[in-house]
Amino acid sequence: MRADVNGLYWRKSSYSNGDGGDCVEISDDVPGAVPVRDSKQAGGGPVVVFAGAAWASFIRDVKSRRA
Repeated sequence: MRADVNGLYWRKSSYSNGDGGDCVEISDDVPGAVPVRDSKQAGGGPVVVFAGAAWASFIRDVKSRRA
């Protein structure tokens, strides 16, 4: 899936810490898609774009494994 990621508002994962650990940022600005990037490379790193349904399924699976 492709999306124009220029000028998007990015938010850091709620699981990120201030120590520069392994973190991701996502944007909610693309209808039907979820762009994801490495927060340590903000503004210049590669972006992977997931279909909204695929991202929702991924998050659901991750949350179900935490219990």
